[in-house]
Amino acid sequence: MVKSTKKTAKLKKSRPVSGVSLRLALAQVNGLVGGFQANAEQVKLACTEARKMGADVVLFPELMVTGYPPEDLLLKKSFIKDCQQTLKKIAPTTRGLTAVIGFAERQGKHLYNSAALMCDGKHIATARKMLLPNYGVFDEKRYFTEGDEPLRFSLKGVQIGLTICEDIWEEAGPGKTLSKHIDLLLNISSSPYHKGKGKTRRQMIIKRAKSYKCPIAYVNLVGGQDELVFDGQSLVVGADGKIMAQGNSFEEEIIYTDITLSPKPNKTKAAGIRSVHTPASLLKTKKVKKDNKVIPVNIYREKSELEEVYSALVLGTRDYIHKNGFSKVVLGLSGGIDSSLTAAIAVEALRDHNVVGVLLPSPHSSKGSVDDALALAKNLDIETFTFPIVSAMKAYEYTLKDSFRGTMPGLAEENLQARIRGNLLMALSNKFGWLVLTTGNKSEVSVGYCTLYGDMAGGFAVIKDVPKTLVYELSHWLNREKEIIPNNVLTKEPSAELRPDQLDTDSLPPYDLLDPVLLKYIEQDLSVDEIKVEGLSKAEIKRIARLVDLNEYKRRQGPPGVKITPKAFGKDRRLPVTNRFKP
Repeated sequence: MVKSTKKTAKLKKSRPVSGVSLRLALAQVNGLVGGFQANAEQVKLACTEARKMGADVVLFPELMVTGYPPEDLLLKKSFIKDCQQTLKKIAPTTRGLTAVIGFAERQGKHLYNSAALMCDGKHIATARKMLLPNYGVFDEKRYFTEGDEPLRFSLKGVQIGLTICEDIWEEAGPGKTLSKHIDLLLNISSSPYHKGKGKTRRQMIIKRAKSYKCPIAYVNLVGGQDELVFDGQSLVVGADGKIMAQGNSFEEEIIYTDITLSPKPNKTKAAGIRSVHTPASLLKTKKVKKDNKVIPVNIYREKSELEEVYSALVLGTRDYIHKNGFSKVVLGLSGGIDSSLTAAIAVEALRDHNVVGVLLPSPHSSKGSVDDALALAKNLDIETFTFPIVSAMKAYEYTLKDSFRGTMPGLAEENLQARIRGNLLMALSNKFGWLVLTTGNKSEVSVGYCTLYGDMAGGFAVIKDVPKTLVYELSHWLNREKEIIPNNVLTKEPSAELRPDQLDTDSLPPYDLLDPVLLKYIEQDLSVDEIKVEGLSKAEIKRIARLVDLNEYKRRQGPPGVKITPKAFGKDRRLPVTNRFKP
């Protein structure tokens, strides 16, 4: 469903010509949810550059005006009003261009996930997203009404179709309807990242281009938003499935490409498709000598899966910190692998002078762990504080001695150490305005090997969706050229060091056995009876699954962190804390 002014409807159709050349600009930008002024400025800057480069069409991501995903802000009337007003302010910045800009559109009682077609400074039509995803992290049916009619528009004698994100993921979707009646298909998207998503998305778009026998230009959002991180990797794919241009992952950039289209015959009638025409004024303004506007060479650098995951963690952390008004972070350095990787990511995201490491040794902390933490800090060139917690432990023991009399030391005393450390980190946060980063990984968080109000205390959990085995892989990758994480950290047995000679394997299977169980149970939703891992008994697999279920209450109270797996805790996986279901 689209809207079109009467003035636009009266325009004469331009005559098709063979070999029409269009210059496309894909604005792979980093939006800000609710940052209307900032988002409008990004549109203005990108349009200015695209115009200088002689672009005919410039594409912006899905819900560019509001930022993505706006979630329940969409339920606020004032938010939608600000969105509409911002879109009007944006319109003049598109003079001399055809621009496609995502926004939230209110029509009566209905709210639509829409794309504004801006031509030469005027909003001439609106396309509405027809397929609304309602799985994983997506909840669009909570907010939006589905559009019921796809849009195409004519430009320089060719017909161009317009779709929004999910519309292209289903082969029989709006793209299929449009494909027989267009020469080029556009798709604006805000598709979040998880490991392997870029490759899957690229293969899907290539498949659609071949199936539709039509070139596809696809623009994707880049940047972090709470748990989500968007990887960009915008694409232009020919009808033969060959990639003509591709944006880099996790980088803001404008991708330019020239595409020559041969208009298909018999496209004047298209039942079930709304057709509009670009203003004649736009055609006049496009007398730009493109020979004098050589577009930048688009250099796409393929990343390994580990580098891609690391880039996601860095960008997700950086954007969460900066977009929430922080500049400096603090974290505990235990000398273990998790805090080491978290610190390295933080330095990459924020630079060394904005990261503070705190050593909090107890009587159970080994000298090796303290030395490893200091070696890491030296390698990263970050400031450190050392606060031994033995006096605080004795103070707690004295306060609780009457209540604990007659009992054996155990979990309560161990967790007190973690909570003392959490209190000290939060004190630094309150005093200096530093955000506390937590260091727990997905394997530990899954089975509850973490302490509420202790090592879970903080504002952002950088590696909460990174399984322990992947923590090691990323750390080895990080050390590929020089030692950043001390080698001893990579080789020693993992331990929380909350009691003498403690090892993680005292209560958990080795992580190379634990992680496959967690993958099958959490991400693949297999039952205990369906899970088989060589080296683990059925009873042990059942115990692990039970630990996952019992610790949902902890995960509900933990801070957000970057999503890098297909199913992260939180928006992806929403289970009731109180339930009687047996795995």
